[in-house]
Parts: sequence; structure tokens; C-alpha cells
Amino acid sequence: MHSYDTHDTPEVLDRREGPHGEVVLRRHGELLQIIANGCFLMDTSDGRSERLLVDAAYGALDGRPGPSVLIGGLGVGFSLAHAAADPRWGAITVVERERAVIDWHLDGPLSVLTEKALADPRTRIVEADLLAYVDETSDTYDALCLDIDNGPDWTVTEDNHGLYSAAGLAGCARLLRPGGVLAVWSARPSPEFEGSLWNAGFQRVRTEEVRVARGVPDVVHIAVRPG
Repeated sequence: MHSYDTHDTPEVLDRREGPHGEVVLRRHGELLQIIANGCFLMDTSDGRSERLLVDAAYGALDGRPGPSVLIGGLGVGFSLAHAAADPRWGAITVVERERAVIDWHLDGPLSVLTEKALADPRTRIVEADLLAYVDETSDTYDALCLDIDNGPDWTVTEDNHGLYSAAGLAGCARLLRPGGVLAVWSARPSPEFEGSLWNAGFQRVRTEEVRVARGVPDVVHIAVRPG
């Protein structure tokens, strides 16, 4: 979910109507981009903040052996690929609500980024809306890495706001084992969300920044469920 190169005219590679509107995969120069309902979400230009999302979550687990991680949002695959490249992670589950995005990774242009990760026996892809999954699953995880929006204050669809509400954060806490970590990617810092994390009962709340070429830094919000 970053800025992109303005050179050349974007080429639409696929356009689908999904359960939450239109999703588009396009090529812009050397970059692949995902657009949802006309809103630029992410591209393949960097991946630093997605890698930080995964690494910060692992670091906050304080050396827990073989931790499981749930990644909310497949996107262009940076988070999944980075987690799968790290042998310290145990089970890796990715929840993605757009069938088109999954297809682009399984047998489309994005497979070049995630083919190895998807073949990893630790990896499982779940096609589901993350909010519904949080409400319905009985599975629990050591880490929950969320990258489904441009941040808590800038959601892709209106219903995603519920994930960052008191009820949504309580659901995230239920998914986490004691001492588990919630990591949330955002295109800009959100002091209000930090307050929401404290109010939801999380501990060790902090924000890590990733400097970008222009504008405010990307950030990862980190919080730990009490043990």
C-alpha cells in the first residue's frame, strides 16, 4: 500500500467483480499493482514495511519456538513470502477475501513472488473475509499480522472499520494465545488507534516507522495480549 511510479501508461492485466466491488491487477512499468474500487492499494515496488510487519511480530514474541502466524490479507505477497523464508515460523495462515487475488498468486502474474511460499507445507490459504473469520474461527495463533487496509483510519471498504473497533480488537485478542502479538500495517501513524489498543487490554503497545521517499512514514502498530 505505497506510492507508485508515474511513468508509462498502466496496463490492465485482469479486472474482476468481487464480493466487495471491483478489483484490478495492472502492470505499470516494472511494477504490478492492485486497485480496489478505484483505490490504489499496493504494488511490488518495495515490501520493506510488509517485512517489518512480520519481523516486528516475531520479535515481540520473545523467542517463542515455532510460533504460528495469521496474515490478514495476501496482497502482492510480500508478508507471506517473508514469513515463509524464515524457518523460525511454524504454521503460516493467510486469510484473503478476494478470489481474484488468490488466483493471481496461484497461476497468475503474482506467482513469481509467492510460488515458493505457497508450496511451503507450513502455508495455508483461507478464502474468507477477515472479520467473519475472526468472529467464527476457533483457531488460535501466536501472531496476527493485519495488512488489509491503508490503515485503521483509511479502510478499503466501510465494513472494515469494524475490525479496528473495540469489538473487532476483542476478536483479535481472542484469536491470540496468551502473550501473542497483534501487528497492524498503516500508511500513516494513528495515535487514536494506539489508544484503542490500550483500551482493548493490549500491553506493550508501540509504533515502528518505515521511512518512505515522500510524505509521512509507513508504520506498524504492535501490541501484545497479556499472558
